Amino acid sequence: MLLDLVDVFGSGPLSGNPLAVVRGGEELDAAGMLRLTRWLGFSETTFLLPPTDPEADYKVRIFYPAGELPFAGHPTLGTAHAWLAAGGTPKAPGRIVQECGIGLVEVRQDADRLAFKAPPLIRSGPLGDADRAEVLQLTGVSQDQVVAAVHASNGPAWRLLHLETAEAVLAAEPASRAPVPTDVALLGPRAPGGPAQWEVRAFFADPTGRLCEDPVTGSLNAAVAQYLFGAGLAQGSYIAAQGRKVGADGQVHCSQADDAVWVAGNVVTVSAGGELPAW
Repeated sequence: MLLDLVDVFGSGPLSGNPLAVVRGGEELDAAGMLRLTRWLGFSETTFLLPPTDPEADYKVRIFYPAGELPFAGHPTLGTAHAWLAAGGTPKAPGRIVQECGIGLVEVRQDADRLAFKAPPLIRSGPLGDADRAEVLQLTGVSQDQVVAAVHASNGPAWRLLHLETAEAVLAAEPASRAPVPTDVALLGPRAPGGPAQWEVRAFFADPTGRLCEDPVTGSLNAAVAQYLFGAGLAQGSYIAAQGRKVGADGQVHCSQADDAVWVAGNVVTVSAGGELPAW
């Protein structure tokens, strides 16, 4: 087995979300994949496997410390990058097809970035009263700062609070613990004139119930883009910033094209081909 380390959605060296990609792990079962994921300690680790769908270029299983995910964004771009770097050749030039828990996901090159096609939302629409109250409590946000509270589920079951300003997003002080699983997020507009138009923060519960902040989150940004474009709050394209509260400086490029939402970011190899022992 070989281990690649990649940085996804960064705006410079080591500024995005790290991902471990395991190649050649076909003999690992789910328990072994989860054990390695927890040991590595990243928000996600992926396992690159031969495809079972004839339309796919490869199959990936995506794990986070509390279990397996049917889809996640930064693991999708990071795995596609590692597969290409290891010599993978797409069946269709310029179009990579990933097989994962939600089915097939299209990835394409977007200038010098990779972009994935946002999968359909599993659940959208306003949060109910109980969900809204729980997310307010978990994120430490005051009700009077909230513009909208919506479901944004596309694999991870994100519950999103749209706040009045980016400053309110950055000022939020989340709870220290949460039920497992928990995926909650904040969104707010940034002041005009900067490199990004929206500020995003994402929080998830680890296996012990500790509420952690994710540096940069592709699945969430895909769902946020579908919400913003669908509500007419963004047009054409925009950049979201994420990770400043945890030492990252992520930039996520979101756009509408070909009747779809695309989520793009820089992906850089940090280390490639580290050998893992069989166990």
